[in-house]
Formats: sequence, C-alpha cells, structure tokens
Amino acid sequence: MKHLDITVKGKVQGVMYRAATKAVADQLGVRGSVKNQPDGDVVIEAEGEPAMLDMFIDWLHEGPQNAEVSSVESHEGELKNYRNFEVLKRGLFK
Repeated sequence: MKHLDITVKGKVQGVMYRAATKAVADQLGVRGSVKNQPDGDVVIEAEGEPAMLDMFIDWLHEGPQNAEVSSVESHEGELKNYRNFEVLKRGLFK
C-alpha cells in the first residue's frame, strides 16, 4: 500500500474530471480524494496497491472525454488510511 499526492494540469475543470476520477478509483480499489484548485488544477490524494496506482495514473493522463491533460505530477507521501474515495468541494479543506 502506498500514498501518492498528484496534481493534474490542463483543461481539467468543467469536464466531469472529478466524477470520472472517482469512478475509476472505485473500480481500481484506490482510496483518497480529488478536488479542484482555484488555479485550474485538480489535486488528488490516492492510496492503494502499487499496480492499481500505476493504472490510475495512466488513466489520469487521459481523463474523461472532454479533458485536455497537459501534465500529471505525482510524489509519494505519508499513508492516511482513507476508507473510500471522495470528491471534495473546493475550499473545504486545505
């Protein structure tokens, strides 16, 4: 089990990116959260088995149909033991 902090850049807001990310995370058994940032990025915290996280990252590069992903940056972080995958509203959490 590992934790990744991920930032997705590009046209990733207003294209159902967060909802699609949750659907894919649920399919892969990835837990964590996704939220929009004021600068237009999408920030994801993801936890799961390394092979599942690799597939998740591969999908994040594509995103849903109308997304235009320019970059996906990820780095390992400290496990937070999420129980599920949630879509967070901007501004509720830092």
